[in-house]
Amino acid sequence: MTVRPTIRMPSGGGSVGRVVGLVFTVVMLVLIMTMSVSSCSVTVESGYVGIKTTKFGPEPGVQLQELGPGFHWEGIGEKIRTYQTLQRTYSYTREPNSDGGENEEITFSDVLGLPMTADVALTFRIREDKAADLFAAWRQEFDAFIDGPLRTSVRAAIARETEKLPVACNAQQASEALAAAPGPDAAAVVPGTPDAQDCPGQLIGPGRQIVLQKAMQALQREWAPQGLEIIRMEWVGSIRYPESVLQAIQSRTTAEQNTRAAIERVNLERANADARIAQARGQAEANRLLAESIRSNPEVVRLREIERTLGLCPLNANTCVIGQGVNLSTLIESRNAQNEGNR
Repeated sequence: MTVRPTIRMPSGGGSVGRVVGLVFTVVMLVLIMTMSVSSCSVTVESGYVGIKTTKFGPEPGVQLQELGPGFHWEGIGEKIRTYQTLQRTYSYTREPNSDGGENEEITFSDVLGLPMTADVALTFRIREDKAADLFAAWRQEFDAFIDGPLRTSVRAAIARETEKLPVACNAQQASEALAAAPGPDAAAVVPGTPDAQDCPGQLIGPGRQIVLQKAMQALQREWAPQGLEIIRMEWVGSIRYPESVLQAIQSRTTAEQNTRAAIERVNLERANADARIAQARGQAEANRLLAESIRSNPEVVRLREIERTLGLCPLNANTCVIGQGVNLSTLIESRNAQNEGNR
């Protein structure tokens, strides 16, 4: 006969097991509910608004009532996305920056079709009561909207204005200016300013700021009804002009400098010639007056002869010999001193 040992469970063991199981079940339910709430809710931060889209219900699609900052439940078939309403400055640049790593430079051309590029900084904000309408019109996330429709609009507005102006007034005729040097009476052309009646402005110089201001005003008229406020638009650095245009402008500037130098040389020669003519006229006038004085007063000639001979020789003598005891230099100095004293 085999005797098997009997194991006795402590009293109340079943109750402990049930408690442990109940606690485990509650913890799991809490975790599941937390995960469900986290995955089905969206928190809208301050400075943003929530935009809800639904697939079911009486009015599916974009709900035009914006959601303010706070915690919002995202039900079945619903999605809440956030749009920034704070003022923001976005830079469309060729080089990577904090706004993006790809090339976003703005391209445009002048009235002759010469291509150019530039970096542009745009400052804007979305009205809180128009964010849903803006999303309903374009159906793009906030960053995609900035990189897509807004950038296209900025480029188009700038291009419309730059296509009305040349990159530089008469810069394309620089080679002709070098071949035909202007005369001395030609007016000098100052780079950066209009130099013809049919040239209202240019992109090199103040014209580029005028173009940018007009483009910004066009953007404001376009986007204000949609709830996007354009606050400021600026060039980031200078416009990247075509190399051919820069070379033409440099050649024209060199030609203008050479022309100015030639004009200055002509003016100097003319002034020197005028001075010599004036001097000759003065000398001729002096000779004329002297001749008239001699003709009207013959004693002047005799006085000159006396001055030359110091009174040592007769006026009617053909030859005059001065003895060795006479120091002519001393006599001349004495006469000069006497004349100075009489003055």
